[in-house]
Amino acid sequence: MTQALSIPAHIHRQYPDAEIHFLTKDIFTELLETNQHVKKIWSLKSDDSVLKMVSRLNQENFDHLYDAHNNLRSNVFYFLVNAQHKLQKPMERFKRFLLLRFKINKFEIPFSGQRDLLKPLEKWNIPFSLPPGPQIFLKAETLKRAEDILNQNHISLPFVAVAPSAAHIFKRWPVDKWKELFALCSKTQFVILAGPNDHFTLEFNTFPNVTNLTGKTSLLESAAIIQWASKVISNDTGLLHFSEQLDKKTIALMGAAPFGFPSKPHTIIIKKDLPCWPCSKHGQGPCVNPEFHRCMNDISAIEVKQKLEQL
Repeated sequence: MTQALSIPAHIHRQYPDAEIHFLTKDIFTELLETNQHVKKIWSLKSDDSVLKMVSRLNQENFDHLYDAHNNLRSNVFYFLVNAQHKLQKPMERFKRFLLLRFKINKFEIPFSGQRDLLKPLEKWNIPFSLPPGPQIFLKAETLKRAEDILNQNHISLPFVAVAPSAAHIFKRWPVDKWKELFALCSKTQFVILAGPNDHFTLEFNTFPNVTNLTGKTSLLESAAIIQWASKVISNDTGLLHFSEQLDKKTIALMGAAPFGFPSKPHTIIIKKDLPCWPCSKHGQGPCVNPEFHRCMNDISAIEVKQKLEQL
């Protein structure tokens, strides 16, 4: 979803008079409410009837419909909502099979999630290019809440925001590596952003230069704290793409998964080239390397420190 926030601006550059509607889950609605390129947001709750939403959308008489997700639910809208011109993001299933099963790569390098979302629009005569950031426009009250959280925790500017978690273990830089980085950068102030179930971050509390906000911020408050940050270090997770869409200086630590890569030229990607990569589509494993979790273990704290200084 976060990478898809570039789509409205991308369309609008070529067709400035287009009225753009955006259908999304209700949990992401606030990310779009202040987007100047989106005329109307269609918010879908988990218990909403998809067919009722289809009926409502069909009253709009759309000219164009772009399914940027291409999953089971979005396919329902793609096939049932009326529009003169329809387009779907290709899933490239055979290419994915070759990559995951035989390590034969037919994808464009470097991997880019936003590129894969925007290039299909070339069929509508919209030349590919990444729209300049930011592409997340946070409300003033959200930024104020984040500022209050920073003040309550005695966090002053500048600081580096850190996202040490991820949905799957093989997308996470090991805890000991983070601890080594915090020790090496003793004069840098780090702020940890993680969810309430990420209990492993308790190990970071012993560092005087680390403030742990695990479980203390909502998703949008985390985005706002990233906006306040001077730099961001993140695993392959949603906060990485928040950072990019907020146009922040970012270091991306990329592990087992192949399809969540950042897209902005100023983002520094650290990834190790291994014959076992990628082991799985989403980074869920299992690890097949004789040296367990080598894709992330081979990223050294010194290397990350050097890239941080480079930024």
